[in-house]
Amino acid sequence: MGFAHNNVLHQNHFRKDWQIRVRTWFDQPGRKIRRRQVRKEKAARLGVRPLELLRPAVRAQTVRYNRKVREGRGFTLSELKEAGIGRKEARTVGIVVDHRRRNLSEEGKALNVERLKAYKARLIVFPRNAKKPKKGDSTGDDLKAGTTRAAVALPNPYVHEAPRKITEDEREFKAYRTLRDGWANARHEGARKARAAKKAEEDAAKKK
Repeated sequence: MGFAHNNVLHQNHFRKDWQIRVRTWFDQPGRKIRRRQVRKEKAARLGVRPLELLRPAVRAQTVRYNRKVREGRGFTLSELKEAGIGRKEARTVGIVVDHRRRNLSEEGKALNVERLKAYKARLIVFPRNAKKPKKGDSTGDDLKAGTTRAAVALPNPYVHEAPRKITEDEREFKAYRTLRDGWANARHEGARKARAAKKAEEDAAKKK
């Protein structure tokens, strides 16, 4: 440690009472036992309820990652309607609902509908009162069937189509031109309707 010029001398405090500021962790073994007991109590309380809530299979965002399939936030209302499950009923049987999400493709929608149907086929709802089961409760042999708490697995994202010959319609189809025409029609639709209505009024006035 060197000193130069007319500077203030260092006052390094090397004799602080650091031992009173050390945070100990002597209760680690006890906390470990307590956490284990809490997990056992929670598992006994949940019974045969699924370990995880059912979520939809969605594609990851951007062109870079959309080849991957992951779990989304929740199922859309249209997917639940296709599977025959009510939006309020879904939340009671472990299905997550997201009313803001929209289906952008028929393939993705069909995939999640099949996911819901597979979950519904495996679902066993035990009635609170076995003598008076309510609507939607399982009865008969379904209650004696084997149960599992495993979640419905995500589908394989890499499903390849069998090779086939390209048709003449596909060969002549111009994707870029079709998209540009669709965008242009959507953009100018309002102006074209207004122009057509104005022309119809003018023609009607001329006839009078």
